[in-house]
Amino acid sequence: MLPPRILLIDDHSLFRCGLRMVLSAAIPELEAAEAASLEEAMRMPLPHDPTLVLLDIQLHGLNGLEGIALVKRRWPQAAVIILSSEVAPQKIATAIERGAAAFVSKADPADRILAVIQQVRLGRTVTAQQQPAPQAPLLTPRQSEVLDLMCQGLSNKLIGRRLQLSENTVRGHVQAVLAALQVSSRSEASFAARQRGIVA
Repeated sequence: MLPPRILLIDDHSLFRCGLRMVLSAAIPELEAAEAASLEEAMRMPLPHDPTLVLLDIQLHGLNGLEGIALVKRRWPQAAVIILSSEVAPQKIATAIERGAAAFVSKADPADRILAVIQQVRLGRTVTAQQQPAPQAPLLTPRQSEVLDLMCQGLSNKLIGRRLQLSENTVRGHVQAVLAALQVSSRSEASFAARQRGIVA
């Protein structure tokens, strides 16, 4: 099995953080690095070459599909898993043709993404399986507004200013959002919200 040295390339910092937390909880002795773009990833000093690269399609600059060859040239031993919010048969085919070991949807539940990573670490190629996205939780309009601002990285204080609410009221909405999403932190909430398509 490939050693758990993962490089996550995605331009949403909260999504990266949430996914990294999920991976860290599930994979013993994980070494994880993050980059917001392919250009940044190429410049990063890493203690060890990654054995697995999780690569988003929608990136600023060079996109994920165009970047597979670049990743494979830089780290020939690394397996590439493409992450995308859009699972189109043509994109899946293109990714696999260009050398990706797997293609997974960001709408997939975390255990599905982890299962794909484990399969790839075992040396198998995995393509996307059509699965219904997890059902969106029932949030009030105000909770949806708070979640959107949380995903933009705003603090409770700044959310309160934006929505003209007290900080205590915002704190209550944040706790309700975490409970509805069944997560325990703001970064996990952002990851879950993007995964389920609740926020863009």
